[in-house]
Amino acid sequence: MAMRRISGDRRRLLPLLLMGDEQESLVERYLDRCGLYVWEEAGEVLAVCAAERTGPGTVELLNLAVAPEHRRRGIGRELLLAVCGEYPDCAAELGTGETPGTLAFYRACGFREAGRVENYFPEHYDHPIVEEGVTLRDQIRLRREAGAQYGE
Repeated sequence: MAMRRISGDRRRLLPLLLMGDEQESLVERYLDRCGLYVWEEAGEVLAVCAAERTGPGTVELLNLAVAPEHRRRGIGRELLLAVCGEYPDCAAELGTGETPGTLAFYRACGFREAGRVENYFPEHYDHPIVEEGVTLRDQIRLRREAGAQYGE
C-alpha cells in the first residue's frame, strides 16, 4: 500500500470524496486547487485526502474518505498522517461535525479542538447531515501541531 499525489483526472475521485463531504458544491470549490492524495493497494484507490496550504505554517485538510469496504483497517490514519508528513513544517487544521467516532479518530491522530463555527452545517448544506445518529449543526475546528505524534 502506498500514498500517491494525484495530478491527472480528479473528477474520477468525486464519488469517494462525496463520502467525506456529501455537499458536491463544497467539494467542487476546492477540487481543482487542493493537493489531492490517494492511498492505493494493487492499483485500487482505497482512500482519498484533500489538503490545501492556507497560510504560512498551516495546511487545511479539506476531505478524508475511505471506501466503506476498507474501513477499520487503519488506512484513514495512515493516509492522514502521510499527508501531514507532506507538510512537515505546517500545523494541520480541519473542520468536522460533532460525531463521537469522528472526533475520537482525529484525537487519536493528534488533533485537538481549536474552535467552533456555530450553525455551519445548516448554513452550508442543502439538507440535514446526520452521522452516528447526530444531526450536525456546529463545525468543530481541530488542529494538529507540526510534528505532533499519535494522541499528543
